[in-house]
Formats: sequence, structure tokens, C-alpha cells
Amino acid sequence: MTSLRRRTFILGGLTGVGTALLAPHAANAFSYPFTLGVASGDPAADGFVLWTRLAPSPLNADGLGGMPDTAVPVEWQVAADERFTQVVRSGTATAVRTSAHSVHVEVGGLQPGREYWYRFRASGFISQVGRARTAPAVGSSPELTMLFTSCSHYEAGYFTAYRRMAEERPDLILHLGDYIYEGAASSTAVRKHAPTVEIDDLADYRVRHAQYKTDPDLQAAHAVAPWAPVWDDHEVENNYAALIRNDSSPAGDFRARRTAAYKAYYEHMPLRAAQVPAGADMQLYRRVRWGSLATFHLLDTRQYRDDQACGDGSKVCPEADAPTRTLTGAAQEAWLLDGMRQKLGTWDILGQQVFFAQKLAADGARSMDAWDGYTANRDRLQRGWDAQGNRGTVVLTGDVHRSWASNLMRDYTAQDRIVGTELVTTSITSGGDGNAAETGLSARNPHVKFYKNQRGYVRTVTSATRMAVDFRAVDRVTTRDYPVKTVGSYVIEADNPGLQAP
Repeated sequence: MTSLRRRTFILGGLTGVGTALLAPHAANAFSYPFTLGVASGDPAADGFVLWTRLAPSPLNADGLGGMPDTAVPVEWQVAADERFTQVVRSGTATAVRTSAHSVHVEVGGLQPGREYWYRFRASGFISQVGRARTAPAVGSSPELTMLFTSCSHYEAGYFTAYRRMAEERPDLILHLGDYIYEGAASSTAVRKHAPTVEIDDLADYRVRHAQYKTDPDLQAAHAVAPWAPVWDDHEVENNYAALIRNDSSPAGDFRARRTAAYKAYYEHMPLRAAQVPAGADMQLYRRVRWGSLATFHLLDTRQYRDDQACGDGSKVCPEADAPTRTLTGAAQEAWLLDGMRQKLGTWDILGQQVFFAQKLAADGARSMDAWDGYTANRDRLQRGWDAQGNRGTVVLTGDVHRSWASNLMRDYTAQDRIVGTELVTTSITSGGDGNAAETGLSARNPHVKFYKNQRGYVRTVTSATRMAVDFRAVDRVTTRDYPVKTVGSYVIEADNPGLQAP
């Protein structure tokens, strides 16, 4: 559909409503700008963040999306109904070139625990309509349907799982990292990256984010519910640790590369002003409260970590157990334990990136990139929340392109007592189609209860007493449009840590 037809269709469908948004504007200076869709994020009881970016030519090599070098007013509306007959909040934001004409609006003054719809207008064009939801009020604990996933490699397949997530119409979506991949294009990929080189400057990171956001399945998932995203490594460079690189290619100043990557990440995510990066630093760890039901503690396990021990990889490595090693950094560790001590909700849910439970190979090797490479940090957290009496602790994990479920043990060697539960989502596409028959469980890890190598996401339905968990999968991502199915189910009881049969 051309830009003109798109504009005519939307305006025609909204005749007589939302008149403030439909006031006459000057002649268009650019074509249809909402090619990257719309999004909402980080819900609170009185509002949420709204996001869009103006980019009529999103894959232009300069990363500026085909926009003129001028500030552009962008009107926004929030309505209590999908047809915008009850507009409850509206305003104008300014999209500027230095932020790639991205828009972040922090909407407040809304009612807790209800659905809203939103849209934008710029230069006479109207965006797609998005659906958002405010968090419940403190003191209430209505049931929450939440989906989480990670690892969406554009070249590895189609984003069908995002489409299936949209069809679930959840209350909240968490993305646990590797939203984009930084690598060069492959000649054998299902789809090809743009630009074709490994990205390392601001223009290239902007183009890569824009390419992912042009995918209609990803746009559908963003438009259906608020997101709470956190990053892992591929948003910058594979397996980086703080300012320590994984390798030396491409050559260059890694601080400058991280600065560019963090800026582009913020420009493309529905994040609050508190997350605006300052050069190569960005405080992404934060809390999202869902009434008195749950507190989401969203962690950053890349920016503050010590370098991986023993040269990274899977190793038998005593250095990994050194008491001073940290994955979170001291400040984030203290922040997390303090937040859990406050017991702000029945459930404390940690949204983070890398495998948390101990996982030993047959020869005793462990992943140096995961919490097994930082065992003292993990032990302090587990013993800390256990001592505080946090019984409803659930760790959500991405990164490993497989579905796993584990009981978290106070002592993994003694297997003495369960202190929490870990749910690991598989990837959207990373790893390709996978192998449904693959067996990943081992007698070395009796606390690990579930494994599946297929693409998809995890669905949780949480009440004040229990969390119902479904591992959801599609059979193939190298071809389009497969249905989703449940490949494993568990229950977690709020006062009884660990996995139970449904």
C-alpha cells in the first residue's frame, strides 16, 4: 500500500473522531513516516511510555531514516476505546534529528489496571493504533498474563513467534536481550542483514534496529501490549564484559562503539527518560511494579560485569568461584537485595539474561559467560533473598536458545533446599528450527527439570497463589507462519518454591 493510500485509509476510518489530532497541517515534507510501528513500555499504575520513530526510508545508510534536518512536532493521543471516541490524554512531542526523530512520551494521569489505545500523527500522517495497559494499583492483585522471550536473529528465520505472542493479547511482554544481532550478513541466511557488515557505529546500529522493526510480526507484538525490555550482549558485541571486548574485529575504540550501541538501543525502545544514556553508560536496571501481585526486577548483566574467567567458553575453572567476582556489580547487587527486602509484591520476578542455576557438563565444565562463572555473586543473591523470606522468587532468563526450567538450590552440591525457580525462554529465531527430539537433561544437574530445543516463548499466568507456566513453541522458523503449541507446563506456588506438575 502506498503512503497516500495508507493515509487515506486511516483518515477515512476515523472520520468524525479525534478531531484535535485530525486538524489541518502543512503540506507533507516527507512520505509515510511510521514504517517502524508503535510501542508502549514500562507500565505504571497511572501510565506508561509511548514510542515511535519517524523514518519514511528506514534503511537509508546514514541511519537517519529519510527525515529532513528539522524538528518535527508529533501529536499523540491516548483513548479509553479503540475508535478514539473517548480521548483521555493528548499532547505534542518534538522529534529531532539528533535522536533519529524518535519519540518517547511518558503518559501519566490514567486509571490503574485497564486497557488504553494510542496513536501518533506527524505531518498529516497517522500511525498504527497500539494497545497498552496500566499496572494495577498497589493493594490489588489481579491475575497477570505475561509473556517473555529473547534472541531474535533476523537472518536465522522469520519472526512468527512474535506474531503468536501478539495473538495471545497478554498484559505485559518482557524481552530479555539480543533484540538485534550485530554480525555481518551471511550468504546462507534465511534473510540478510542490513547493512551487510558487522555494525560498529551509530548509523549502522540505527539501520540494524530499523531493519528489525520493519518486520510486521515484531510490530504486532509491540503494538499489542506494553514491553519491559533489557539487553544482553548482541545489542553491542557478542560476549562483551563492561568495556572489555570479545575480540578485536572490527578494530576501533570500544567505548565509542558502546556509546553508539546504547544510544541506538534507547532510540528504538519504549524506555523512560531515566534510561537516557550518558555516553557509554546507561542505567537499564530498574523495577516495574504490578500492583501488589509482582515486582519485576529487571537486571543488566553486561555493563558492570568482571571479564569472563579462564578466557570465556565452557571450562573447568576454579577462578570462576573467586569471592570478589561479580556479574551485576556491587551497586546493582545491593539495589536488587534491597528491593527484594521490601517485599513490594507476592512475587519477586528477576528479568535477566544468562543461565542462573548451576549447569555442569559431564566433565564438570561450566559456562564462564553465565552465572556459573560468577558463583559468589549468585550465592550472595540466593542466600540474601532466602534469609529475607522471599518465597515467591522466580528468575526469568534468555540467551541460550533453548527452553529450560530449574529449581534453584541453596547449595547445588548438597541439593539441600529449593530457594527459587528459574524459567529459561528459548529464542524467537536464533539457532534456526532447532530439534524437538534433542535431550539436554543430565544426572549432573538433578535440579534441572525441563529442556526443549525449539523456538518460541514462555507464557505465565500469575495469581496471588500460583504461577501457571507454559513453554510455547513453533516447529519451524526457516519458513513462515507456523502455529504455536505448548511443549511443557508447570505450576509454581507462591509460598512453595520450585516446579510442580500442572
